Amino acid sequence: MDAKRSPSRWLLREPVGDRPNRLFLFPYSGTGASIYHRWPRKTLTTEICLIQPPARERRIRDPHYGTYEELAKQVIENLLPYFDRPFGFFGHCGGALPGFATALELHRRGLPTPTCLFISSQVAPHDGPFGRYLHLDDDELREELCGFVRRLGGEPNAELIEVGLTTLKLDLEANRQYVFAGPVRLPGLLRTISWIEDVEILHNQMTGWPLYADTGRFHSTVLPGDHHEFLKAPAALLDALDDGMEQGRLAAMATRRAAIGAASR
Repeated sequence: MDAKRSPSRWLLREPVGDRPNRLFLFPYSGTGASIYHRWPRKTLTTEICLIQPPARERRIRDPHYGTYEELAKQVIENLLPYFDRPFGFFGHCGGALPGFATALELHRRGLPTPTCLFISSQVAPHDGPFGRYLHLDDDELREELCGFVRRLGGEPNAELIEVGLTTLKLDLEANRQYVFAGPVRLPGLLRTISWIEDVEILHNQMTGWPLYADTGRFHSTVLPGDHHEFLKAPAALLDALDDGMEQGRLAAMATRRAAIGAASR
């Protein structure tokens, strides 16, 4: 297999398959999979799989994906073998729309789709592009990156900040280009997560998402914490993810049973 197409390049670690569900995490804008270093490798029912897009961290020399649609195609091309059991996508803010785009591309191709899609701190596609970062200049983005590094417990390095700035700007441009005229329904469960102290994306700015799910398949959760609370993998978030994955798995099983029953009549 071509090294550029190797799943090991797309995942921070290889899945071991010891849980009934897999949850794939997309990184935040301008960052890579290592932002989830505080997260556990698994929950009670779900294995946590960290997606590593190109143009960052150990893939810094790989060309940027360009658009969310192109990223979705690359994710599917490389990770489809791991969608062999109930799986979900989670993304926060700039990581949420790539997860949605990938779920949509899977649906359009008639391939397995996420049993549950988790959207944290992001507006619905037809309500965007939206976000303070989209309007910051280079100096302001550098300051944001430095603050983010400190939040993770490090000290900013000027050279690495410049590398991160290049990636962040390309990620933000992908966000700007992702424009929807209206909602598109996905077959699985859709769960939004907002944060009480989040000043970047407010809970009432995420009200467009129910239009992307069938009746009874949407759920909204508000958790304590600010915009970056997700980095800590708080117990309340992990519980919400575990619950969504199990509910999604059970809903998918029920749908399959109904289809088999209808076909046998």
